[in-house]
Amino acid sequence: MSDVLYGGAFDPPHLGHVAVANAARARFGVERLVVLVAERPGHRRVHASARDRLDLARAAFPADHVRLDPHPRTVELLRAERFDDPLFVVGADQFRAFGSWSEPNEVLERARIAVATRPGYPRQQLRAVLDLLDRPDRIVFFDLEPNANASTDVRARIAAGEPLDGLVPGAVAALIEERGLYRDE
Repeated sequence: MSDVLYGGAFDPPHLGHVAVANAARARFGVERLVVLVAERPGHRRVHASARDRLDLARAAFPADHVRLDPHPRTVELLRAERFDDPLFVVGADQFRAFGSWSEPNEVLERARIAVATRPGYPRQQLRAVLDLLDRPDRIVFFDLEPNANASTDVRARIAAGEPLDGLVPGAVAALIEERGLYRDE
């Protein structure tokens, strides 16, 4: 069976992330994902420490194998570690920028990419990315129910002192509160 990998900054993890993980488990018939929390994401600034984001991800994905990914780029992870026929799960919004990833064609040589799409997402934007790739046959799409959650919005609500009901798993909200995370955004 293939290793199914789901990576991100998870700053913080929200119900949209959980929905992607659940849909991937169902679509690809895996019980447990390898959830990779980017220790030092090469593509974005993070607001919480790697340790806090790891703990938040463990709270969000309690049934999965959650660990830090010390590599700033996906291609570096795939070069450095051995996975069994890896399938790397991303959201449609991340895939839209796949052409700008570090060495996207090498990523596709080392792993297949599973793209979570949702109704109403502009498919032509995804097709345009496929046209840039040497191995578009290594991309598989799967459907996801719409979920408008974004980590940016969650952090803004925390900073404003607003409740997180319906945005993050309860265990994540409890950890954020307990540690006072994202208050100074």
